[in-house]
Amino acid sequence: METSDLSHHILSRFNADLEGARSAALQMGGLVEQQVRNGVKALYTGDSHLGEEVARLDHKVNAMEVAIDDDCSRILATRGPAASDLRLIVAIIKTITDLERIGDEAEKLGHIAARMGGLDRPVDSYREIRHMGESVADMVRGALDAFARMDTEAALAVARGDRVVDEEYEAIQRQCITFMMEDPRTIRRALDLLWVARALERIGDHAKNICEYVIYMVLGKDIRHLSIEAVEQELIALRAARASGE
Repeated sequence: METSDLSHHILSRFNADLEGARSAALQMGGLVEQQVRNGVKALYTGDSHLGEEVARLDHKVNAMEVAIDDDCSRILATRGPAASDLRLIVAIIKTITDLERIGDEAEKLGHIAARMGGLDRPVDSYREIRHMGESVADMVRGALDAFARMDTEAALAVARGDRVVDEEYEAIQRQCITFMMEDPRTIRRALDLLWVARALERIGDHAKNICEYVIYMVLGKDIRHLSIEAVEQELIALRAARASGE
């Protein structure tokens, strides 16, 4: 009985450690998502102070990554997780790395927004950048939601959205190049907007990566470097194999 109670206690502590690491990763994700939204908002509203605040948050994101990584390393060293538990830990470690990089891109948004805050904003108030920013922030939120619910379908739906973000990035690139060719006085502003668009495009890529980790965590299938169509076929085959084995 004592051995049984001890085993139950150890298992409960292990589950609590796993849940603690997962919750911390989601908390970190919520912070970087807000960073992205505020970085874009600082740009289109001309709020230099908000931009500076976004940039300053990067140190907090970095500290969260280090703390969660330490927790995961401790779990690996002391608990020896296997199978789905091991995949969860690996997914958390990979996810926080991408979240930290999203934070780095958001820091860039903050610095640029702070610098551009004193400039006159165009009539459209950076409409295209604003739309792209909202799209990638929604991707980050969707990826985190799929991670929280371990939902492969939701993860795949978010990953599909990366194509739209890439198309928006290319459109903004063409627009900025046109502005610079037509009026050299717009070169500095256009270059800043290109950096913003590039940062947003990279955030979309990192959100897509998190979706790939969700699929790996749930199904044990590494789908990195595969096209969306190939991933869809892989998931269909995996589900069919699991169904036939039940």
